[in-house]
Amino acid sequence: MNFTAFLSYVVLMAFTPGPNNIMSMANAGKYGVRRALPFNFGVLCGVLVVMSCCAAFSSLLYDRVPAVKPAMLCIGAAYILWLAWLVWRSPHGAQGREASRPGRLFVSGVMLQFVNFKVISYGLTVMASFILPHYRGLIPIAGFVVLLAVFSLVSTACWALFGAAFDRLFRQHGRALNAAMALLLIYCAVTMLRDV
Repeated sequence: MNFTAFLSYVVLMAFTPGPNNIMSMANAGKYGVRRALPFNFGVLCGVLVVMSCCAAFSSLLYDRVPAVKPAMLCIGAAYILWLAWLVWRSPHGAQGREASRPGRLFVSGVMLQFVNFKVISYGLTVMASFILPHYRGLIPIAGFVVLLAVFSLVSTACWALFGAAFDRLFRQHGRALNAAMALLLIYCAVTMLRDV
């Protein structure tokens, strides 16, 4: 396997703006890094499950992606638009800090992965193109699944730190920043729908 190409692809997919990173930044800006951590751990768990499914069913799903892709894109885009609505309507500043519920953030992080076409296509592509042609067996594949999930956790943590670093800005201009993050999520949904 070409590890340079593999790592380049993984870093690019993990750290570029997408629903996970934008939501992580928004949560940390509203609730602080520590109180927003359940979302990041939810993303970690969700990515572990999705990557495991992609590894287990890569050849079957890879053949059927053209048939499933439009439905997945529409479902994913609808969920991301709903998240954009929640971000836009959510409280900001001190009021938002009191409203955080760790269990809800964790579940939101997990559930987002099952409609996040970026993560699903990422998992299918990385498994089919980089991992499965060179590695067989449960232990090596499980190792790559964990590695990919850890990359997702690191990327959402970096975006959360960015959101927390601008906490004062979030408090002073919360409504405008919520609108900007909602627009970024809408952009993610629109780019997904372009492929339908």
